Amino acid sequence: MHEGEAPTDAELVRALVAAQFPQWAGLEVTPLASTGTDNAIYRLGGELSVRLPRLPHATGQIELERRWLPRLAPHLPAAVPEPVAVGSPALGYPYAWAVYRWLEGTNPVGPDGLAAPLADFVLALRRIGTAGAPVAPAGGRGGDLRHRDIGDWIAQLAGDYDPALLTAVWEADRSAPGWAGPPVWVHGDLHAGNLLVRGGTLAAVLDWSCLAAGDPAVDLIPAWMLLDAPGRAELRSRLGEDDDTWRRGRAWAFSMAVGLLPYYRVTNPAFAEVGRYGLEEILAETR
Repeated sequence: MHEGEAPTDAELVRALVAAQFPQWAGLEVTPLASTGTDNAIYRLGGELSVRLPRLPHATGQIELERRWLPRLAPHLPAAVPEPVAVGSPALGYPYAWAVYRWLEGTNPVGPDGLAAPLADFVLALRRIGTAGAPVAPAGGRGGDLRHRDIGDWIAQLAGDYDPALLTAVWEADRSAPGWAGPPVWVHGDLHAGNLLVRGGTLAAVLDWSCLAAGDPAVDLIPAWMLLDAPGRAELRSRLGEDDDTWRRGRAWAFSMAVGLLPYYRVTNPAFAEVGRYGLEEILAETR
């Protein structure tokens, strides 16, 4: 999926588990089809999963989740990943890797019924105290949009969209006044691939690699990357967002959409389509 990523397969995972966690050596290892981009994921037996970072930038996620998710989980209305063991680089695989509890559910395939549980989740996350929290970097998820440059991504979409139009949409929302309140916890990557639904409602939220304290607008990404117009209206009403925060949220969704579409068009088409959906929703709303 990425140039230079660490290759993995079920045989490697079996060998790593057997060498480092022999109590699980007899469990079946099954590769999972996923739109995830930072980690290769394998199911381990019926109750566990194994996640192996593909690239160096993804290696910090394990420690971030180990440190913070146990503190956040009791305050959240949906399950979050629970790491149970951390493995070491070995057998040619270069990074630390982790075993997690298995979380039941499926990725949502449409927006129906998700606005309310998403709002409840985001509000609950924002209410948790941020003492000692990692700070969102400038230009990174939850940081200051004025430091974010997506010009190269827009240029790569010239065969699909008018770059001048995309630039105008981006600049119009990015120019919204910045967040003036205290930093709040943000997930930073709320899209369908990181959500699990079960029984018609939100069951779990995955992949906390962007977890930080920052601008709450970044967690409005699913308003355009997942929901439709009625769902967006419901989400906004439940969250009580002002115009400036809503515009910044749309800018975050836009920047994510124009990055996903060209980068993953060939290597991860399902994820690229998430980007296309978001971009089309934003353009329909802003034209």
